[in-house]
Amino acid sequence: MSIDLKAALGAELPRQRFSWTPNDIQTYHLALGAGSSPLDNRELRYLDDAKPQVLPTFATVAATFHSTEAPRVRFPGIDIDLAKVVHGSQEIETYAPVPASGEAETVTRITEIWDKGSAAVIVQEMITTALDGTALWRARSSIFARGEGGFGGERGPSTRVALPDRVADAEVRIPILPQQALMYRMCGDRNPLHSDPEFARAAGFPKPILHGLCTYSMVAKAVTDTVLDGDAGAMRSIAARFAGVVYPGEDLACRIWDEGDRYIVGVTVPGREDAPALADVVIAAR
Repeated sequence: MSIDLKAALGAELPRQRFSWTPNDIQTYHLALGAGSSPLDNRELRYLDDAKPQVLPTFATVAATFHSTEAPRVRFPGIDIDLAKVVHGSQEIETYAPVPASGEAETVTRITEIWDKGSAAVIVQEMITTALDGTALWRARSSIFARGEGGFGGERGPSTRVALPDRVADAEVRIPILPQQALMYRMCGDRNPLHSDPEFARAAGFPKPILHGLCTYSMVAKAVTDTVLDGDAGAMRSIAARFAGVVYPGEDLACRIWDEGDRYIVGVTVPGREDAPALADVVIAAR
């Protein structure tokens, strides 16, 4: 059995200390498509040499940005084949706009493990603080491990965010470049599922797929540019569930509803009959 529930649940991973620079921020934003309109001052704010504005989703890659090895799903009591794993959900909450450079430390804990029968869902919570103790952001994510269920755990909750039954307040199309996954992997996620055709086929996909976090972050940028006047610091949090596969070269259709205290977003792939890409997308502004 790959999951030892008693050893894994509540386990704290080794602390990660890391730093980042404006150059890292620029690379990250370029990997999301920033600069596609190089004469647009709002686009250039993402790519300033000294103080680029920072999308809050940078928090999802900050600690591992300079990694060059494929990740491993190995925690206390958990050791799972990378080919069985897909990202289930992601949430980021920032306590203030993310600075363009800094040094920080992250503490990660395994907070929940759910037995879905045919799969296991492993939930992590990550708290990141600056070295002076200032709280920077909180992240919560889950991974879906196919074939790793049946270990006798609880099934866990099922929550969904319904899309409003009215016309969206805004709509935007997001183009995915053919090389988008190869660009995004330079931000530290070297999982071969996103770059190696043979590995992708062995995992059950016809070709490499786009990183879920790339989709998530491109949607955050699209919402920022469409309804937050291009101000990345105005986005406080973004939560989403990864509902389907996205392939490089496709487009995403993003519909945005303004609910007053939050934005609800629907994300689909129009080229595949509006197949869902992200679901339960909720964004809060400052």
